[in-house]
Amino acid sequence: MQQTISQLNGTGRPPVPLSPATRDLLARCGTANIANALLKRGFRNVCLQGLRPVGAGQSMVGPAYTLRFIPAREDLDSAETYARRDNLHRAAMESCPEGAVLVIDAFGNTRSSSAGDMMALRLKHRGVKGIVTDGGFRDVPGILNVGLPAYQREGVQPATPLTMHPVELNGPVGCAGVAIYPGDIIVGDGDGVVAIPSYLADEVARDAFDAEEYEVFAAWHIEKGHSLFDVFPATPESRGAYERWVAAGRPPLETMR
Repeated sequence: MQQTISQLNGTGRPPVPLSPATRDLLARCGTANIANALLKRGFRNVCLQGLRPVGAGQSMVGPAYTLRFIPAREDLDSAETYARRDNLHRAAMESCPEGAVLVIDAFGNTRSSSAGDMMALRLKHRGVKGIVTDGGFRDVPGILNVGLPAYQREGVQPATPLTMHPVELNGPVGCAGVAIYPGDIIVGDGDGVVAIPSYLADEVARDAFDAEEYEVFAAWHIEKGHSLFDVFPATPESRGAYERWVAAGRPPLETMR
């Protein structure tokens, strides 16, 4: 049974690899439009609530690699046990794959930290694209200096073993109220973080990018005095005008009549 869960990540299907083209499209999309594209497909609970980037201008895209914590217990969690080579928290920093996003299920705990700047530095060096927790990080100025995109609920100073015990790598987790399965595509921007089932990533990326492009078109018309009722959300008429603009190669909007 454990082998089946590992292979299928608890979803009944293997994760679909993230293609470079889809990664590029998602990197050009806002999480709000990604969430809208998922809503059209019946997915309502995809935005990790209450999480924000540790600094301005951060963004990330990558498949999820997960770490799950439970509450600590005094006979199992100490500075000594944390230093052991079999500690799963530290092991996560060495096993999270290049190009992935490390998602930490801290069960919403902000009484001790989910990670700090040394861990962020190791992840950055190994090519990991970002780190997410529904708890908080310590050494936030150091994380900012490292430059690894990082999303949290709030900054937390106390050491991890005080209240958290790591129990599983790369299994299904709940983070900020959202079910995250290994291989789900995680996207972060200035608004927050959204999770996409990997088998939907290609079509969601296309729809979300189309929405981004349409908003450029709509914003130009709004700036020219058009009503929201005319262009946003799209009407059949404005959508037709947009599609003609796209078919024409997206000429400067100033040339439109």
